[in-house]
Amino acid sequence: MTYDVIIIGGGPSGLSAAIYASRARLKTLLIEKNGCGGQMTVTDLLENYPGFNDGINGFDLAVKLEMQARDFGTEIMYDEVTSIENGVVKKVISINGACETKTIIVAAGTSVKKMNIPGEEKFIGKGVSFCAICDAPFYKGKDVVVIGGGDSAIQEAIYLSNFAKNVIVVHRRDALRATKILQEKMASRANISVIYDSIPKEIFGNDSIEKIGITNTKTNEDKDLQVDGIFVFIGLIPNTLFLSNLTLDKNGYVITDENMNTSIPGIFACGDIRKKQLRQVVTAASDGAQAAVSAQHYIEN
Repeated sequence: MTYDVIIIGGGPSGLSAAIYASRARLKTLLIEKNGCGGQMTVTDLLENYPGFNDGINGFDLAVKLEMQARDFGTEIMYDEVTSIENGVVKKVISINGACETKTIIVAAGTSVKKMNIPGEEKFIGKGVSFCAICDAPFYKGKDVVVIGGGDSAIQEAIYLSNFAKNVIVVHRRDALRATKILQEKMASRANISVIYDSIPKEIFGNDSIEKIGITNTKTNEDKDLQVDGIFVFIGLIPNTLFLSNLTLDKNGYVITDENMNTSIPGIFACGDIRKKQLRQVVTAASDGAQAAVSAQHYIEN
């Protein structure tokens, strides 16, 4: 069987592309290696997604998008794509086989960036976490550190403050990068404090985390923080290792035009994996819609 479009990735951009492609009566397959929704599934509250005045839980929105895509006829397969091949008929190779298609939409998203400091690997899943909504209940009444200063870090710090006794935000700059409304919400939480101009250096502990060492970037002064858990939100890495034949920027993001065309005709990219200024659920959904329409036009022409 040859599909009209194969979508790689089931986050908001991939699901949006699936909805638009299937609704256009294109034979559509979406391949997702974990579960649909991507990183928005670990977001407690999406306050800035249009249409939800009180916000919406990221997992709940993912479920709605997946159901909508399936209702329009999208096939969803759980597998990991390892490479793609270009041609008149393109091929998507995964761990469990290969599928042919007229067009490909790459919506593989990003992965969280690690600190890469001593002790991090030892305690991943045992005190070091990249998901507050997943692990916050384990730290009820305990002290935790959040590494980062962007929207994700501050939003997760606010969520953690509902469980933890104390939340300490460690940020490498002298000012947070998070939007003002999130900073205002954080300031209203008495159990959240911020340490500026500091970076993590090493995690210490035996069976569990005992402390994290940080260094002031201006004074080079070292300091140890006694904590029970560490939550890391310092950036993202595009999932592009399987895309050796597409043009990427210096940071590994896929370069596209405004219609989501990549360097190879018939292959499109959308969402967080592509080079762009703003990475939000709403922009991912918009990218996905445009990618599907571009795929449709490519097939028609």
